[in-house]
Amino acid sequence: MDKKTKLRNDWTKEQIEEIFNQPLLELIYQAATVHREWHNPEEIQISTLLSIKTGGCVEDCSYCGQAARYHTNIKVQALLPTEKVIEHAQKAKDSGSSRFCMAAAWREVRNNRDFDRVIDMVKGVNKLGLEVCCTLGMLTEEQAVRLQEAGLYAYNHNLDTSEQYYEEIISTRTFDNRINTINNVRNAGITVCSGGIIGLGETNGDRISMLLTLATMPKHPESVPINALARVPGTPLENNPKVDTWEMVRMIATARIVMPSSMVRLSAGRIEMDETEQAWCFMAGANSIFTGERETLLVTPNPGVSEDMQMLNTLGLKPKKRAEEAWMESIQ
Repeated sequence: MDKKTKLRNDWTKEQIEEIFNQPLLELIYQAATVHREWHNPEEIQISTLLSIKTGGCVEDCSYCGQAARYHTNIKVQALLPTEKVIEHAQKAKDSGSSRFCMAAAWREVRNNRDFDRVIDMVKGVNKLGLEVCCTLGMLTEEQAVRLQEAGLYAYNHNLDTSEQYYEEIISTRTFDNRINTINNVRNAGITVCSGGIIGLGETNGDRISMLLTLATMPKHPESVPINALARVPGTPLENNPKVDTWEMVRMIATARIVMPSSMVRLSAGRIEMDETEQAWCFMAGANSIFTGERETLLVTPNPGVSEDMQMLNTLGLKPKKRAEEAWMESIQ
């Protein structure tokens, strides 16, 4: 596949702003063109996200129902047994997922028995032939190396929002803490999954600044989740307005243009989108979604597997094959 659009890491805020503020249909057209240069437009990567430890988090992220200080209906759940996690991973693989993500509501990774158990989970899921991803909070480079040696493929650590707006959303860790963890992940040889959330009360300028931070990293994140705020009752942002679909489309399209090689994931917020709205996101360059047997994305509602597969069939899309499957087909 010829690649006409070159990767750039020297974007300026003014350049991204110019892209972002184009007339919407022109923006979508440009993003769709770039998408076809770098990716198969018929494929969508199916990822499954499982909460392996839920609730009781000491952080104060204003959007998160897992923060212990907020009064939500989310039940605290201890770290799942390794065998149970492997069962969920096998079901995800059988349903068409090529990536399995494990999330723990921790502020940071600690070198204890729970982390040892996560290492065992990574090894077990890796043996199934799935791309293994974790999101466990902050971690050191040494901890990242342990995960890499266990077979971890990707680590998710979202920026959430711009550096300028960050303190309005979170006070228990800094923006620089997030950048440091991403650097530790990269130095350990693990691929990076990092994006953000829109609908937190931020401005378009904040959204552009967040994309600028991602697009000017020495290497773009291999995966960029774009989330719409899931308004969890009991959190400070529960009464924020629903994110307009066209705002999601504009964000996805801009991300696609400035980070052409990345997987751009349509993440939280899909439950409030119909097929037509999601189709516009795919047209704008999204080529990955989260799905799950429990019809949840961590602790918020999400479309189920059968519903997603029906949508892909309607749109003429198909799940992206695992690297192992694609390689086997190429030699036959």
